[in-house]
Amino acid sequence: MNPVDFTCESSCKKTRARAGLLKTSRGAIQTPVFMPVGTQATVKALTPEELDEIGVDIILSNTYHLYLRPGYRLIEKAGGLHCFMNWRKSILTDSGGFQVFSLGDKRKISDEGVIFQSHIDGSTHEFTPEKAMDVQMALGSDIAMAFDECAPGSASLEEARKAVDRTTAWAKRCQNQHSRSEQALFGIIQGGMYADLRKRSAEEITALDFPGYAIGGLSVGEPKPIMYKMLDTTVPLLPENKPRYLMGVGSPDSLLEGIVRGIDMFDCVLPTRIARNGTVFTRRGKLTVRNAQWAEDYSPLDEFCSCYVCSNYSKAYIRHLLKANEILGLRLTSYHNLYFLVDLMKKARQAIMEGNITDFKKHFLSEYRG
Repeated sequence: MNPVDFTCESSCKKTRARAGLLKTSRGAIQTPVFMPVGTQATVKALTPEELDEIGVDIILSNTYHLYLRPGYRLIEKAGGLHCFMNWRKSILTDSGGFQVFSLGDKRKISDEGVIFQSHIDGSTHEFTPEKAMDVQMALGSDIAMAFDECAPGSASLEEARKAVDRTTAWAKRCQNQHSRSEQALFGIIQGGMYADLRKRSAEEITALDFPGYAIGGLSVGEPKPIMYKMLDTTVPLLPENKPRYLMGVGSPDSLLEGIVRGIDMFDCVLPTRIARNGTVFTRRGKLTVRNAQWAEDYSPLDEFCSCYVCSNYSKAYIRHLLKANEILGLRLTSYHNLYFLVDLMKKARQAIMEGNITDFKKHFLSEYRG
């Protein structure tokens, strides 16, 4: 029995968009879905109860950060990540690959794995595919990710080719090491900004028959049209009966562009990160509520939004909280931004079910100014 089950409930005849149901042992997740990022076993500024209230069914936590602090064995002793953070719904853990490869001169890559220095105290550690599996199995997430090499957006053809070679070799080692039957292991496709490499990576990774597939190495600084081109190249090569996950994408426009190209799952730190800087999503685009122009504006952040924040607080009040460095300001903007994306996913799903996702996307983007 597979630890995850995916069913496509409806698909668009004009695009690759589809509405599905992803089931783990902790419940059903309607797709397309946006997964808030809980890097340190918490989605910044929000409680698990608030995430549940928003309608979140699955979150992402970060293997690299939890390995360093508080340590994966400590979390294992607590009964796993769900018990440790009091989150009863599904959790996906990334492999830590992206964070490790983002360390620049603080890491050294070989075919065996990556030796790196901690960003916290400078101590030296090694991540191999086997280690990434051991950590994620101890954390007890519902979905674990294979350890891959994420080449930068500026990678040369040769650098991207080497990353694809390692990603395939490491995926096989991850499968050999992974033994937690109730935890799904997803494979990751790389290839940089090179269509031929994307195709090769997709062919090699899907041949390993993972229960789900992620597309990595995008949204790393490349122009959005190039990202969409890579999706157009990659998605048609992925199995129809398994979930597809685009890693690190969270802007409303890119979410919709990913959906019409057949993506089911997304994650990104963007909504909570910009919220802490005083910027929120609205139907008409991003709004920086810290700006002086909102000092006496007593309307909600978004007149079209029905979230708790927009139903109870004004721009003027939230701006005051942010300017006064009050924690509540960050909590309110974070709550609103996550609600906005979760609600966007629900509306996009409904549009797919009703056969009008193309019109929905066109109408939304005609008003949204990102």
